Amino acid sequence: MGTPAENHRQVADAFGAYVRTADPARWDDPSPVAEWRARDVVGHLVEWLPAFLESSTSVRLDPGPSAAQDPVAAWEHHAAAVQALIEDPASAAVMVSNPHLGEQPLVPTIDMIYTNDVFLHTWDLAKATGQEVALDAETCAVMLAGMEPMDEMLRQSGQYGPKVEVPADADPQTRLMAFIGRNPLAWR
Repeated sequence: MGTPAENHRQVADAFGAYVRTADPARWDDPSPVAEWRARDVVGHLVEWLPAFLESSTSVRLDPGPSAAQDPVAAWEHHAAAVQALIEDPASAAVMVSNPHLGEQPLVPTIDMIYTNDVFLHTWDLAKATGQEVALDAETCAVMLAGMEPMDEMLRQSGQYGPKVEVPADADPQTRLMAFIGRNPLAWR
């Protein structure tokens, strides 16, 4: 793991590669997230962070194109805005004040909750658009190890589905996706 700026750039670029190479005819295909289409995966990522920032900080990201209308342009605009925010020296002084997280510095908070969310949703977008996906195995293993002790709390949040059983010797990506409620062995 690198700095928050390095982490975001790497994860956002990887997600962006799937966005840019997605077959435009597949944007309305179902995703592994129940009731979401491929474009909704992008929409989720470009919408929730700005809303979180507005409710928890004084930071406002300039709105970009809609993922419903142009998922590629929406992602490119959003990823660039988040990268600029993380790299802005003034961001180091910004604090997040949130009832679930308490008071924390902005940049590490983005790294912890947002960049990790982009990483997880990379699998969803790739699967929804029919692309092969191989997430970084070490990152998958580290994330899974960090999430497993919080299993009950994560399930109660409503953000994760029930765990899916996979073989104990499954690779880290398969185990992580199964932990967060995806069915990596049977999702088309």
